Amino acid sequence: MIRDKEILVIDTDGSKLGIMSAKDAQKLAIEKDMDLVKIAPQAKPPVCRILDYRKYLFEQQKREKEARKNQKVMSIKEIRMFSAIDTHDFETKVNQAIKFLKSGDKLKVSVRFRKRAIAHPELGAELLDRFKEACAEFGTVEKPAKMEGRSIVMFISPKASK
Repeated sequence: MIRDKEILVIDTDGSKLGIMSAKDAQKLAIEKDMDLVKIAPQAKPPVCRILDYRKYLFEQQKREKEARKNQKVMSIKEIRMFSAIDTHDFETKVNQAIKFLKSGDKLKVSVRFRKRAIAHPELGAELLDRFKEACAEFGTVEKPAKMEGRSIVMFISPKASK
């Protein structure tokens, strides 16, 4: 399905066969019982390679699978608090956050305001500052506290392990 008049052909061992017509390259590939695959269509002239296409696809899938296996999945865990939180409840939330940060997850910490508590957003900001200080050993603030609707949100990412 190569429609270009002239193409640069590369052999199965990686050596350049030179510039030739697409028909001649296709005949050469058929003689070797291989496929002619366009590797770089944007090049001048386009680069084609003689190879076993099924084997090429298999190796490509294998590389993608290996890359997915080595990839570390990072999820975002959310911790919600209210502006009027007791000390023990706060400590429990901090301990949970430290556990999440140790396991390598990002944190979204939000302080929600109920009813008339929205009139005092400084209480929520204070609470987030205390939370930030409590988690400072295990994580760093990725996005600082910001008001979003009836809540203040802050993102914390885990520190790089040494």
